Amino acid sequence: MVVIPARAGSSRLPRKPLRLIAGRTLLHRTIAMARSAIDARTDVALVVATDDREIADHAGAVGCTAIMTESAIATGSGRALAAALSQSLLPRFVVNLQGDSPFQPRGALDAVIAALQAGAEVATPVIGLDWAALDALRDHKTRSPFSGTTCARSPDGRALWFSKTIIPAIRDEDALRASLPRSPIWRHVGLYGYALDALRRFEASPPTSLEKLEGLEQLRLLELGIPVTTVAVDPPLFDSSGIDTEADIARVEALIATHGDPTPNL
Repeated sequence: MVVIPARAGSSRLPRKPLRLIAGRTLLHRTIAMARSAIDARTDVALVVATDDREIADHAGAVGCTAIMTESAIATGSGRALAAALSQSLLPRFVVNLQGDSPFQPRGALDAVIAALQAGAEVATPVIGLDWAALDALRDHKTRSPFSGTTCARSPDGRALWFSKTIIPAIRDEDALRASLPRSPIWRHVGLYGYALDALRRFEASPPTSLEKLEGLEQLRLLELGIPVTTVAVDPPLFDSSGIDTEADIARVEALIATHGDPTPNL
């Protein structure tokens, strides 16, 4: 089950799911991206979980089932769990597809679903950074040190740690640059899939100390001893991160005008 949490309240961008980006709402774009990824998977449902009737009606108008959830639910993962538990037949897994990130890397959602179907307790995408992308991330962090998350992972894809700093540190970087086309750094993409029991355990636990220090909820999973499988995906057409402000909308519309629109016409 893929759940798009779509909350009405947003202090920085009121009624965010209904805001237009180059002629289509943020929610419609996220639904279209998800629908294109799971179109061939007849066993995976797609729903919007919201606390707002207008958002629910809009989801229905663009062909997606909406589930009403309590306004008191504070997080997207909590809203995704509530939507899953409302089903008469409980799903094996739940993918929390953030409604403000419609420009995910192509193949990310499908790769997460495949990992869950293969038995992963939690799955999330990562992107391998080439040296130019690593340089750009370092430059970005001089201005916004808590923007952008990296992941240290084992050769089999198991996440070892996530951080707002760039990990791991690189010794003898000049030699590595001369010998390797890609850096050893992996950037995390904020898309999470959970086996239902793993999501229940996550939601039942209070935030952990290291989670609070880094501001990264996935560290709660690692502190709880829940293994996280990372899946490598290709970079997106352009890196938009989340949509949180009017400036973000203007920036993404400019990227669409320059690079083309990556959202399927669905």
